[in-house]
Amino acid sequence: MVNKKTIDAKILSRMFLVGAKNLEAKKEWINELNVFPVPDGDTGTNMTLTIMSAASEVGALSSLDMETLAKAISSGSLRGARGNSGVILSQLLRGFTRGVRKLEELDAPAIAAAMEKGVETAYKAVMKPKEGTILTVAREAAAKAVEIAEDTDDLQAFFEEIFAHAEVTLARTPEMLPVLKEAGVVDSGGQGLLEVFRGAIDGYMGKEVDYSEFDRSTGGSVTKISPQAETDIKFGYCTEFIIMLDKELPDEEEQNFKKFLTSIGDSIVVVADDEIVKVHVHTNHPGQAIERALTYGALSRMKIDNMREEHQEKLIKDAEKLAKEQEAQEKEKEAAVPPKEVGFIAVSAGSGLTDIFKELGVDYLIEGGQTMNPSTEDMLNAISRVNAKTIYILPNNKNIILAANQARDLTEDKEIVVVPTKTIPQGITALISYVPEKDSKENLDAMLEAVGKVKTGQITYAVRDTRIDDKEIHEGDIMGIGDKGILAVGSEREQVARDTVAEMMDDDAEIISIYYGADVKEEDAETLAAALEEAYPDCEVEINMGGQPIYYYVISVE
Repeated sequence: MVNKKTIDAKILSRMFLVGAKNLEAKKEWINELNVFPVPDGDTGTNMTLTIMSAASEVGALSSLDMETLAKAISSGSLRGARGNSGVILSQLLRGFTRGVRKLEELDAPAIAAAMEKGVETAYKAVMKPKEGTILTVAREAAAKAVEIAEDTDDLQAFFEEIFAHAEVTLARTPEMLPVLKEAGVVDSGGQGLLEVFRGAIDGYMGKEVDYSEFDRSTGGSVTKISPQAETDIKFGYCTEFIIMLDKELPDEEEQNFKKFLTSIGDSIVVVADDEIVKVHVHTNHPGQAIERALTYGALSRMKIDNMREEHQEKLIKDAEKLAKEQEAQEKEKEAAVPPKEVGFIAVSAGSGLTDIFKELGVDYLIEGGQTMNPSTEDMLNAISRVNAKTIYILPNNKNIILAANQARDLTEDKEIVVVPTKTIPQGITALISYVPEKDSKENLDAMLEAVGKVKTGQITYAVRDTRIDDKEIHEGDIMGIGDKGILAVGSEREQVARDTVAEMMDDDAEIISIYYGADVKEEDAETLAAALEEAYPDCEVEINMGGQPIYYYVISVE
């Protein structure tokens, strides 16, 4: 029978896990709520990866009380946070758990106070909070909880009224953000939070949901791996998905895709027909397989299993012991080598772009970008690998800046400077602007000034019909997306690129830089460069192989 007045750690744990599972089930649908109809909608994926990181820690708990549960949720979501939506969700969870960790049972007023604490924490994490987003849905839900908490001791009614108010708030987000109204969608982050709420209520009511995959202690249907098999695993992630093809995949391209998968893994299965491709690969870089697959169409039934983690408790302890020994050895080696004064970390997507960053002196490259946002944990791992007193981080994507800031705040032994670069060209310009003789503040100021003069246009294709920035867009159209919206739409790739550049030009423009993607031939990029040189004879036009997926061209004007 459901306790109508209070919940304990066991019930809260169930509510959290079912909320996580419901979000996971809805992630693809939430991805489709992306305002821009580009093939990289990722809010649902980011929020799911964030909450699943916490769910894994909760599932691994051998004993359950409010404090250990709160720590698992907070730590897991914080380190697994990806993208703006994921970071905000992690902060909501962090603040909520801070509000409950010292309590044994939670009644309505305690839950309401913790929700308020979550909202307060999340708002502090965002430099310029926008209304009509996940923050608004969270704030209104907390306000409703505070409003009704003292007048009810029936938690079912309490939760349902909060949910109903959150649902109404979500429906109003298009009225708060004109861009949502024009695109005909509600806020995707707010929708994700609503799905967590929906699942949590199901969990409270005792709805039967299979979340055994989170419970590592019982094993469930997990395949046991012997110690010998563990050492034999060369590629750690079993990655599976289905590609919903945008167009028929020629035999030659299918073979190229298989060759690419072979270069990053083994146990490869690629079965294609006219409309879909079933893919299976064992790899250490599932994100790279996903990035390449997205160039052929939308993905469905994505599944990534860490084969090295799914083994017996003894092996886990052995691995932890070995990891600690290796970490100690690495620290000894690092201590023996004096740290250099300055190091650089950058996020990059594409072999050509990675080479450019290396040539500019970047010490550590994090593979990622719009389709796979690096987590806070990824940032922390990168920081630990760079032996320097001061480290500059270049996120090169607006959706990665919050995760970088979170990693900075969690680092105590090094000075971390996050340069809030939103595009690859901004990151390149920031690096060029660095002067060794200046201190970190002077360099950050100089970098920000230089970045402010860079305009970026990205050429990609639309995955659905919509209307945005007063432009009619149809599925399959080519789009030029600028720093603040869509600059050009058309059917011909290079023409849209030229139109995009025309929208970015001004009297101060001196350099046009072209970075062509994985799906663009060098001769096509050269033709585009020649056309731009003719149109803008006073500007220097540079051409570089970027190798980035999804975006045919990334073009900067400065």
